[in-house]
Amino acid sequence: FQQYADAFIGQNRAKLTAQHLKIIRCIQTCGTPATGWIGFDCDTCMNLQYVERSCGNRMCPSCQSGKTEQWLDKRLSEQLPTHYFLITFTVPKELHPFFIHKPKEGFTALFNAASGALKELAANPRFIGVDLPGFFGVLHTWGRTMDFHPHVHFVVPGGGIDRKAGLWRSATESFYVPGRALAKVFKGKFRGPLRDAGLDECTDPAAWTKHWVVDLQAAGQNRDGILKSLAPYVFKTAITDNRIVSVDKGKVTFTYRKSGSNRQRRMTLAGSEFIRRYLMHVLPSGFMRIRHYGFMGSGCSIPQHELVALVRMAHGFEVDAIEH
Repeated sequence: FQQYADAFIGQNRAKLTAQHLKIIRCIQTCGTPATGWIGFDCDTCMNLQYVERSCGNRMCPSCQSGKTEQWLDKRLSEQLPTHYFLITFTVPKELHPFFIHKPKEGFTALFNAASGALKELAANPRFIGVDLPGFFGVLHTWGRTMDFHPHVHFVVPGGGIDRKAGLWRSATESFYVPGRALAKVFKGKFRGPLRDAGLDECTDPAAWTKHWVVDLQAAGQNRDGILKSLAPYVFKTAITDNRIVSVDKGKVTFTYRKSGSNRQRRMTLAGSEFIRRYLMHVLPSGFMRIRHYGFMGSGCSIPQHELVALVRMAHGFEVDAIEH
C-alpha cells in the first residue's frame, strides 16, 4: 500500500469511496510516525520506551490479532455441553457483481435468508421441532487468492429450546436438517425480499436457475475445533502480512493453499491488482460481520447457566433447579 496505493488512487479515483480512501491511508500509516507515538516508562529504572501507534481500522490486518484472541476466549466460555454443526451458506458466482455494487443489501439478504432458513427447518417437527434454536454467523468474503467469494459460516449447537414444553430438544449427532431442503429455502428467502425491494432486476437471471449450495458439517463434540478454525476469519481481512513474500518491481507475491491441499503455492499480482482485490472485501460502514440469533441473540432473556442446565438435563445429567 505504501508503494503502490497512491498510483492506484490516481487511476481509480472515480470508483473509490471516501471509506476506501480512509482505509488506504490508515493501512499506509499504521505503525509509522505519522500516527503518533505512545510512551511507556518503567517505575523502577525510569527507562522510557516509545512505540508507534496503530491505526485501529477494522480493515487493517495489523490491528486485529488481539481482538481475535478476546473473541475466541469469550466464545469458548459460552459453549453448551452438546454436539455442534458448522453450516456454510454460499451464493452462486452470478450474484457476485450484485454484492460488489450493493454490498449492504447483498450481505443483509445473505444473513437474513440463511438465518431464516435455519429457523424454519429447525421448527419442523420432522427434524428437531423447536421454536427457539440458537446459532451465530460469521461473514467471510474472500477466497484463498483474495478473489471475491461471499459466504457465511454458522456455528450451530445440535438442538434448541421448545418454549412451550420448557425443554431442550436435541438433533442427532450426524443430522441437523436436510441440506437440499435448507438450500432451497435459503434461495427462496434470499430472492423474495430482493424482488419486493425492486432489486431482483439488478441480478443475473442465471443465478435463480442454479441449485444453491449449503454445506453441513457435523462436528460432534469438537466444539473447540470449530471455534479455533473460525476465529482467524472473524477479524482479519483477505490476507495477512506473513503471507506476503515479496514486494518488488510493481508486483506483489504471496503464498496460498488450494482447498484440500497442504502444499504451499505462490501467486504474483501487479500491485494495483493486489490493492483492488483487497478493497473488494471492505464492508459497508457500520456493517457487523458477526451476528447472533435465537437463544444466542442479545435479546434472549435466558441466562447462560440455565441454557447449560437445560442441555445437561436433556442429556440425562443431574442439574440444579432451573428458575422459570
